[in-house]
Amino acid sequence: MDRMIYVAMTGAKHALGQHAAVSHNLANANTPGYRAEINALRAVPVFSDTLATRAFVVDSSVGADFRPGTVQNTARELDVAIQGAGWIAVQLADGSEAYTRNGDLHVSANGVLQTRDGLNVLGDTGLISIQPNAKVTIGTDGTISTVPAGAGTSEPNLAVAVGRIKLVNPPEAQLVRGSDGLFRLSGGGEAEADGNVTLSSGALEGSNVNVVEAMVDMISLSRQFETHMKLLQNAEGNAQRASQLLSISG
Repeated sequence: MDRMIYVAMTGAKHALGQHAAVSHNLANANTPGYRAEINALRAVPVFSDTLATRAFVVDSSVGADFRPGTVQNTARELDVAIQGAGWIAVQLADGSEAYTRNGDLHVSANGVLQTRDGLNVLGDTGLISIQPNAKVTIGTDGTISTVPAGAGTSEPNLAVAVGRIKLVNPPEAQLVRGSDGLFRLSGGGEAEADGNVTLSSGALEGSNVNVVEAMVDMISLSRQFETHMKLLQNAEGNAQRASQLLSISG
């Protein structure tokens, strides 16, 4: 009886945890560059003196879904989308480096290129500063050129390269997602810039969450949770009836 209760309890617990992961993915279905979280489970047989007729549920999360999202044109000069594999390097508050595919960039009040969440975008030589009100052009290799405000289109010689976005492409197996949704190298350290990673300017990559699949998963997980709870109720009922029989026998 205790095994039945434990198996049903662990099943319900992990189904609930997986349900939370799916809910988190749905909440980020419209977040640019978001990579869906994968929280897989597996069954581990329970070995004892008898046959292994029961199995525990064990969380065997495999991380994130790295499939690309849909790229949409926005025509905004500071929007960028990575073509194919690769990441944009950003600086965290503690000075360490993390990676994102959210190309929704803007210029802070101090003239520093940042993500929409306020993280500094790293360049090949440090932070990237942009003059206020300057017209910005981002090349496919991440090079940022600016033209001072008020300059006409007939004055291309005024364009000045102010930096180049650090683009990296470490192996996916070495990437782990942090609680802030950004990815880092599992062993720490910083990834080297990769010249083969390219950008599309005036475009944003959407989330790779498939809303329909996520909804189906959510319904399936809800039913699994209900099944585990019914098993617990059955175990409780069996225990009560067994207790009554023992009382009568006594």
